Amino acid sequence: MTTIQAEIIENTIAFVKETLKNAEGGHDWFHIQRVYNNAKLIAEGENADDFIVALGALLHDIADSKFHNGDETIGPKTAEDFLNSQQVSSEVIEHVIKIIENISFKGGNVNREFSSLELDIVQDADRLDALGAIGIARTFNYGGYKGRGLYNPEIKPNLNMSKEEYKASSAPTLNHFYEKLLLLKDRMNTQTGKEIAEKRHEFMEIYLEQFYKEWNGEA
Repeated sequence: MTTIQAEIIENTIAFVKETLKNAEGGHDWFHIQRVYNNAKLIAEGENADDFIVALGALLHDIADSKFHNGDETIGPKTAEDFLNSQQVSSEVIEHVIKIIENISFKGGNVNREFSSLELDIVQDADRLDALGAIGIARTFNYGGYKGRGLYNPEIKPNLNMSKEEYKASSAPTLNHFYEKLLLLKDRMNTQTGKEIAEKRHEFMEIYLEQFYKEWNGEA
């Protein structure tokens, strides 16, 4: 990475920190930082463009549609405006925007409309932060933020939701494990991502087993 690119990355970090300073706890700067670190780790074993990976990781949630009335255009537009202010090339900006537009899960029945190694890496990095101990914490934090119940045995997970149904869902938080989190292990793109996801997936399964025991009054 060149000196100019490194300076742009530092400017991007400062921009993201300021923009997300009041964000919900699961989608704040610390989430971005973890994804950024995950992306750098995964990229070590791949022949990827490190500059695009870094920018994609840092800007992937700059304006998550969940917090902007479902508007999926704000994030890409915010990122594009910032990158233009940094005089980033149009080719890099276009690639980063494609990453932002295609990284999200959006329900289990939605396919990506763009493919690249850099997207694979950033998507894996983001999905890793939805798994394991931090993934569990983020899930319940967001559920509380949205006023959702913890669990209701009478409301079953829906594994066949459309993108619109997935975005509008108000189901209990535990359903999210089955509608997204437990599906991610088999949807990882890179070998490093798959190996880390396997361990975090196992932790979530142990957690759920304990949850149900406690829910049912077992020792």
